[in-house]
Amino acid sequence: QVQLVESGGGLVQTGGSLRLSCVASGSIFRINAMGWYRQAPGKQRELVAGSTRDGTTNYADSVKGRFTISRDNAKNTVHLQMTSLKPEDTAVYYCRAVIILYGRGLEDDYWGQGTQVTVSS
Repeated sequence: QVQLVESGGGLVQTGGSLRLSCVASGSIFRINAMGWYRQAPGKQRELVAGSTRDGTTNYADSVKGRFTISRDNAKNTVHLQMTSLKPEDTAVYYCRAVIILYGRGLEDDYWGQGTQVTVSS
């Protein structure tokens, strides 16, 4: 069993910053890709930022230059530093990890429960 637990969401004013964190726990052999997604009311879930195990990153165009994803493989964690926040960044943010468990040869997708980020104008 694997758990992804997010933290760091909250309410912030336009132009403010927040740092999201996600910790994966369980019978984890290896974590490959990790990323952050978000879903605003009435919209589809979208990729915000992703990171391969070796640190290669990619970002949605809407957050480039404002958000930074980082990860600590030794601690099974991934962070999302968000700066210059805008009202349109308001959404539930989800952590995703592609994980290989001990005793399995295949990787599976795991998701966190989500954390709310609200940016007031």
